[in-house]
Amino acid sequence: MGKKSWRKHLYSVVFFSDTPAGRQFDIALLLAIFASLVVVMLDSVPGYDRYGELFYALEWGFTILFAAEYLLRIAIHPKPSHYVFSFYGAVDLLAVLPAVLALLLSEAQYLLIIRVMRMLRVFRVLKLLPYLSQANFLLVALRGSRQKIIVFLCSVTTLMIVFGTLMYVIEGPEHGFTSIPASIYWAVVTMTTVGYGDMTPKTPLGQSLATLVMITGYSVIAVPTGIFTAELASAMQPERLQRTCPTCEKSAHEPDAAYCSRCGNALFPRRPESAAGEAPRG
Repeated sequence: MGKKSWRKHLYSVVFFSDTPAGRQFDIALLLAIFASLVVVMLDSVPGYDRYGELFYALEWGFTILFAAEYLLRIAIHPKPSHYVFSFYGAVDLLAVLPAVLALLLSEAQYLLIIRVMRMLRVFRVLKLLPYLSQANFLLVALRGSRQKIIVFLCSVTTLMIVFGTLMYVIEGPEHGFTSIPASIYWAVVTMTTVGYGDMTPKTPLGQSLATLVMITGYSVIAVPTGIFTAELASAMQPERLQRTCPTCEKSAHEPDAAYCSRCGNALFPRRPESAAGEAPRG
């Protein structure tokens, strides 16, 4: 078998999972990724300090393995730049970079947990890629609701600044509201119904304002959910349900509708032969 044949064979094994060898390679790679994640997580547990040297050796072993795999992918790909600048190419590179950064900053070794992104290859192994097309509905809904959500976030941010400033004026540093930013933090925590309890109003007026912030929070939380849900429902409708009337621009007609339910005009363009055979309306 020539050099080109070996390269082509390796390319099909490494980049595709529709062959037994390619599937075995992907499964082995996923197991290695999972094992490397377990090592990183155990290394952060205080009770396993005595295994530090072992974990260090394993982490570097996995790093060398993934670096060799990354270089192999570049070497056998017909167009290496396409792989390097692809999504999976960037993810594979991120699996190696944290180990290099760890040479300069020891805490950077925990960034190796980024390797969990490589587990996305399980979609290819389990033949789940067709299901990922359903994610397009989410992207369409996000794009459609982007402007509304931006306006909503700007309004909520303004409310939080106002509430935080009022609480700072009412309570003051003597009650734990040491600054306006700290008070805005309290407003965010309260409006999102998280309620850490590290800062609480003590005066009746401050408690009244806190009650208003809580009630406003319950009202505000439902808004972005409703916006996104409406856009998602619109995106998931069949194309014909979104047909817009060319006259009055009403959308979302019934699937079998031929005429607009608002103005009565035809939703579909008439064929020339059918239009010629019709008698003119009086």
